[in-house]
Amino acid sequence: MALSSLPLFHRLNGARVVVIGTGAAAEAKRRLLERAGAICCGEPEAHHARMAFVTLEDRREARAAALRLKSKGLLVNVADRPDLCDFTLPSVVERGPVVIAVGTGGASAGLAKQLRLRLETLLPHSLGRLAEGLSAARDRLRARWPDASERRRALDSALTSGGILDPLREDSADALDGWLASSPEPVGTRTVEIVLLSDDPDDLTLRQARWLGEADLILHDAGVPDGILNRARADAERGPITRSVSQPSGLCVVVRAVGSASGD
Repeated sequence: MALSSLPLFHRLNGARVVVIGTGAAAEAKRRLLERAGAICCGEPEAHHARMAFVTLEDRREARAAALRLKSKGLLVNVADRPDLCDFTLPSVVERGPVVIAVGTGGASAGLAKQLRLRLETLLPHSLGRLAEGLSAARDRLRARWPDASERRRALDSALTSGGILDPLREDSADALDGWLASSPEPVGTRTVEIVLLSDDPDDLTLRQARWLGEADLILHDAGVPDGILNRARADAERGPITRSVSQPSGLCVVVRAVGSASGD
């Protein structure tokens, strides 16, 4: 299934962004942009800007403004007019450097907001400290596990649900130094198999979904749908199933189509 839009995190520090409109909606956009380090400006400075936000109530005026700005090469967001938008604004959960964006492609800002509020109750305030600690520990992580695959597996093991650095635990940030000093070597290479019962990704078990998300190598039948394979890491190596898997790197997941069997 195709993505309705591609989520990106755009660095705006020092960049000009056009905001057209007055009132509460325009002020909210300006506050958010200024928090991101952007310099808000009007349409006369559009030739210096990267993107634009239009918050005009009148549809004709909003459309005309959007077309003018797009003709100057700007990406444009028009409030409450998803059909006129080049991009939409997500609802944001912020924990220091950890920013989680919830978007609906403009379908429902209210739904995005309620999902954000649920996430706010799940994510501890210490999550930002954990992210900052992991960033500061990059050199130590590389020294401990020089191989990138081993380093990724070590982090996966520590950050998984119930792991010593479980992101949903309030004390995970405080455990980082101890983990680096005494953590065991990561799990070596292994192969697991998933035999699909249906083509619906929602029918994957929690364990199967976790395997897909952690896999370094995915071997699959030709009949496995993209909806299943999209649950894997984007940078995981993929290929067709072969009779034997020789020395897979890290976790290898073999995915068999509905009705398939290991001996086929």
